[in-house]
Amino acid sequence: MGARGRTAGSGGRPRKALEGRGPTPKAEDRVYHQAHRAQQARLRAEAKAPDRRPVARSGADWVIGRNPVLEALRAGLPVSAAYLAEGAERDSRLRDILRLAAAQSLPLLQVTRAELDRLAGGVHQGVALRLPPFQPADPGDLLAAVIAADGLAVACDHITDPHNLGAIIRSAAAFGAVGVLIPARRSAQVTAAAWKASAGAAARLPVARATNLNQALAEFQRAGCLIVGLDGAAATDLADLALVEGPVVLVVGAEDTGLSRLTQERCDQLVRIPIAGAVESLNASVAAGIALCHLAQRV
Repeated sequence: MGARGRTAGSGGRPRKALEGRGPTPKAEDRVYHQAHRAQQARLRAEAKAPDRRPVARSGADWVIGRNPVLEALRAGLPVSAAYLAEGAERDSRLRDILRLAAAQSLPLLQVTRAELDRLAGGVHQGVALRLPPFQPADPGDLLAAVIAADGLAVACDHITDPHNLGAIIRSAAAFGAVGVLIPARRSAQVTAAAWKASAGAAARLPVARATNLNQALAEFQRAGCLIVGLDGAAATDLADLALVEGPVVLVVGAEDTGLSRLTQERCDQLVRIPIAGAVESLNASVAAGIALCHLAQRV
């Protein structure tokens, strides 16, 4: 026993001093570490470097504004870096943003407001997130996964609203679909708006991009997939669709124009969702969710 009644541990140090202090932070998160300084220098140089691309006005690679940034962090969107303008007014939203960024070990770079204006554009309110470039899955890999699982996939025909695309991806994940197929042209892509609308599902569910949607559907068809298209003018109600066996691809068209003629011809079965006469059509993502719920019970 020591003079003050404390029991010494190894090396004569008090036991309390030897107690664990939790996991060691990453080197990049320790402000005194060389790795942290190197990371800050790299991000700062990138922020100050001359632009090699057009200024992103809340485009595909950026989420700007306090509410959108906070929602994006809560939804678990993939983030490359978080930017904070020097002197930004602190409020409860910004405190929550900083807390979530720290919890997710996101690199945080303080830049001048002028630099953030140039990088992110728009009304950023002193904070912005940069998203990594979207990496689409290969249609062949999606086909192999659908066949292996004897499961369900979704194809989007001329869905041009990224919010609709994100909501379709979210519904596809909710009802156990293997993945989503989108065209490379004349279609919404997985942008910040789609990431947000998917509530993070776009980070978990493969989204493949086809150069030609109808050719890709033909490949799925030849491999044994049943191609079911949603068409408001179809003669068959969704509820009357015969029991589905084997892999299925649900094709969803735009709310205003529906499926293109070539896509309709490619489908093995066209079905409609009966709705009240006072409503002309359903939102594409709502229709997709209804059909996915129905098909998920039959596949």
